This record gives sequence, structure tokens and C-alpha cells, in this order.
Amino acid sequence: MPAPDRPKRAHGEKPNQVLASHGAVESNSRLGLVRRSPAFGLLFFATAGSGFGTYLAAIALTVHVYDQTESGVWVAALLIADFLPIVVIGLLLGPLVDRLSRRWLMIGSDLVRFGVFAALIFMDDPATIVVLAGVSGVATGFFRPAVYAGLPNLVPDEELTNANSLLQTIETVAWMVGPVVAGLMLTTWSPAVPYALNAVTFLVSAGLVAMIAESKLRSEESLTRGHWRDVSDGIRLVLTSAPLRTVLIVWNVALVGSAAINVAEVVFAKETLNAGNVGFGVLVAASGVGLAVGSFLAAPALGKVGLRRHYVGSIALMGVGAAGAALSPTIWIAVLFVIGGAVGNGAAIVANQLLVQRGAPDRYRGRALATIMSSNYAFLGLAMAAAGVLTDLLGARWVWFGAGVVYLFGALLTFALTRWLPVTGGENDDVLVAHAEAAASALAPAQSAAAALEPEPVIALGAAVQAPEPATAPEPRTAPEPVTVPEAVAAAASNHHGGGLERIATLLEEIERRRQREATRRSAS
Repeated sequence: MPAPDRPKRAHGEKPNQVLASHGAVESNSRLGLVRRSPAFGLLFFATAGSGFGTYLAAIALTVHVYDQTESGVWVAALLIADFLPIVVIGLLLGPLVDRLSRRWLMIGSDLVRFGVFAALIFMDDPATIVVLAGVSGVATGFFRPAVYAGLPNLVPDEELTNANSLLQTIETVAWMVGPVVAGLMLTTWSPAVPYALNAVTFLVSAGLVAMIAESKLRSEESLTRGHWRDVSDGIRLVLTSAPLRTVLIVWNVALVGSAAINVAEVVFAKETLNAGNVGFGVLVAASGVGLAVGSFLAAPALGKVGLRRHYVGSIALMGVGAAGAALSPTIWIAVLFVIGGAVGNGAAIVANQLLVQRGAPDRYRGRALATIMSSNYAFLGLAMAAAGVLTDLLGARWVWFGAGVVYLFGALLTFALTRWLPVTGGENDDVLVAHAEAAASALAPAQSAAAALEPEPVIALGAAVQAPEPATAPEPRTAPEPVTVPEAVAAAASNHHGGGLERIATLLEEIERRRQREATRRSAS
């Protein structure tokens, strides 16, 4: 990718740093990424605007439906219409995020949502509102995976942590500000005004995304074996790639705790702590502050402690925050714990994004993201239903304490599931890429794997693949020159079958040989 958006780097050449270089995460230069990478800047401002409009309109939709029906059932239908499409898209249509143009997928999603909210200005029928909200949910189900699948191609490798951190931070700020502005607007105007403002934000977002070159959102052509085989491949990749499997399991567990907190929060504030509506608002605001702080500080934290410690520690902090708040005698003590727990939540979300983006090759990344998001939303919906029943049976305090226990269990689970990761951050990139390619190579014939990694000869699944000559019976290979394999991979391999170790070690050796060849060519020139 040409400068200034991404420095040219030979395929396979080692980046300067793995997750976050010191210079890349200094607070006084981090926001400068929007200037250093103009394509990322366009995506950043598009996300900021559409995120603000989305959260503003969410309040307007809820108020509009409730005012028209005075029914909690209709409000529940609205919420289901918003997230159910994401579940369905992730399970059945995720490969489209890889096969179609990510740029046009984002533009199309924004234009659909623009049309939805422009139409809502003239609607009062609750059934029509719910249907249109469902259409918007479908568009969102394509937009978000496309954004985070394309993000690693917009910035240099050493800036990816910072980019994820900034996107998550601005989305959290939009989540905090949007509902407040919506409440103020609804005291003066009808829901039509927030709808109109949201429609404009989507139109602006589409225009900003249209200014990003298609080549900057994709580095590899997607491989397809037919739609349903692609769907199956996405699920298999998530289950076989250690980084993706870790996020799938850990975050589904964590979302059980999040569902419990979200459902019981209003009861906890108003009745358990006797803080009334003001107390409820304070708790929600405290969550937003903590999420924003955690997201923003995730990049420097990752650079200092490494991905494994950061991930485990973030989820443990969520547990301490929830349990501490549950045991708090007053709203003000609970607020401190809520902020701390939300800091952990924001930091963990950034770690999730890095694991998925690094744990899936670009040609499979969209379907991997969609599959994991689908599972997350399905777990969240089921857990919220159960949390409502438990809140009535046990009370909000015990539900919050139970959420803390779930988070702490999730931290222990994370510690166990990330044994394949190095303790320090220096080798994370090589290990994540090796796991990703090893899992992806198993999805397609060796010829497809070779084509995906041209022009250099590639070792996939331990077998010799020669390019570009036609395949013939391969001659026995001589032993390669000794190459240092990261000790972290060797240690992690003790927990896997020998075949998995061989695939990962062989791939790392080939990556190192290619780096050496490229360095030799560059020095000669």
C-alpha cells in the first residue's frame, strides 16, 4: 500500500514491532494516526458520525415505539429486530464480507440505513417502525464486520493496536453522547428530528468511505468454494484457529456477565441502592467513562505488558468491578467499581479485535468476524432473557455479584486458553500469523494455499508446494537450514498434537527464510 497510508513492505518482511511500538502509542501522537494514514482518518470520522447518529436514533426509536403502543412487548420486538439480523448474517451470510467489495459493502450499508431513517421520519405505525429497524439491523450486520476486517489493511502493522483503540474509543464516546443529545432533542421535537439527523450522518459516512480506495481495504483475494462451503469454512476456521477460538469461547462467557449487569442495572440502582433515576443515570455514565478510558489506554498497555497479560488482566478487572459494585453499600462507592470494571471491558474489547484480525488471514477475516459476532449476539440475547428471570428471583445485588463471578471465571479460562501466546509482546505477531495460516491452510487444497501466498514458494501443512510449475510427484526435500523458532510456539505446542506443531513450526521457518531472501535482494539492489 503506497505511502502515506502504509509504508511499503515486502510480503512476509517482519514489521518493526508486533502489537504496539513505543512511538506508536505515545498519547501525544496517537491521534496523529488520522493524519499519518488518511484512509484511516476517513474511516475514523465516518465511524464517529454514524455511531453518534445510531445511538441518538436508538433512543428515539425506543421512545417512539413506546409512545405509540405503551407496550413493553413492542419495545422488546424493536430490540430483537435490531440485533437478530446480526446473528443470522454471521451464521449464513458472513462469507459475503470476504467475497464482495468491502468498500461498496460499507457504502451500501450506509445508504440503506440512510433510506431507513429518512423513511422513519414519516412513519408512526409501530409494526412498520420495527420492520424498518430490522432492515437497519441487516445493514449494520454487514457494515461492522467489513470495517474491522478491512482495518488491518489501512494502517501499518505497528499501528494496528492504536487504530483499534481509537475506533473503539470514538464509538464509546458516541455511545455516551448520542443518548444524552437524543433526550434533549426529544424534549423539544418529535422523533422525526433525530431520525433526520441520523440519516444525514449515514450519508456523510457513505461519502467518507467512498473516498477510501478499494485496494486499501483488502490485501488478498478471497477464495471461494461455493457459498455454503464458505460458510462451513468460516465456522471451521473459528473453531480451529487458536486466536479465534479463544475469542469465541472467552467472550461468549464474558457476555453472560454483561447481560446480567445490563438487565439488572436499573433495579440495582433504583431499588437496591435507593438511588432513583439519577443513580441509574450515574451508573450508565460511569460505564461509558470507564469504557472510553479502557479503550484509549489499551494500546500503551498492550505495548508494555503483552497481549496475554493484558487480556487476562482486563477480564479479571471486569470481575473485580462487578463484584465490588454488588457489595457496595452506596451508589457512589458502586460508581468507582463500575468505572474500574468498564475500564477492563474497554481494554478487553481491543484485545478481542486484535486476536480476530491477526488470527484470520485477510481472505477469511470477514467471515470469521461475522461468525464470532453472530455467536456473541446469540449468547447475549439468551443470557439477557435468563438474567431477567434471575433478577426477579434473586434480586439485582446477587445477579451483579454472579456477573462478577462469571467474569473471574472468564479470566481463568482466558489464562488457560492463551497458553500458546508468549508472555511478552515481542513474538505475538509471528505466533498469531502462524496459527492463522496453519488453520486457513487446512481449509483448502495445497494448490489454493500456494496461490494465496505467491510469488514465493510456500510450505502448507508440512507438504512441499512448488510454484509456478505444474504439480508432479514431489521429490524428497533436504532438511532446511536451522532456523530459530520462537520458544513460545514450541511451548504452546506441548498442548497440541504433533501435527499442529509441525505445521506451525514449518510455516514459521518458511516465513523466516522468505524474510532472509527479501533482505538479501534489497541489500543487493
